[in-house]
Amino acid sequence: MSGIDRDITPDLRPSLVARHLPNTPQVQRLLRREGKAHVFNDPETLKRVTRAIIEGGERTGIEDEGDDYERYGLYFSEPIGYILRADRRADRSPTPLYYGEIKIVKTTGEYHAIPRTGPRKTS
Repeated sequence: MSGIDRDITPDLRPSLVARHLPNTPQVQRLLRREGKAHVFNDPETLKRVTRAIIEGGERTGIEDEGDDYERYGLYFSEPIGYILRADRRADRSPTPLYYGEIKIVKTTGEYHAIPRTGPRKTS
């Protein structure tokens, strides 16, 4: 079965959404703290990817009792975002991302979308 077949609601915290959109203070903070940030191309891409995953995304990963999230993802044929790195040199352009993921808080059903390199790997 594909798509998300349960009641979910968007997580409306602006800071959570802004950390995945270009040219925001949250992205700059991630670059300083973690050295990289995964961002969508623009807000319209974020909305399009979110809709596509809700309608046709696949559940990813294994059931992990320690993980507070359910995850659904989908590959796209065109880049949906890119990885920015704090150590950008002239010879290093942003890495394009073709995979989108929705993380759903198991207990509340609140979700947000993230551009990624691929499905989460669990050990």
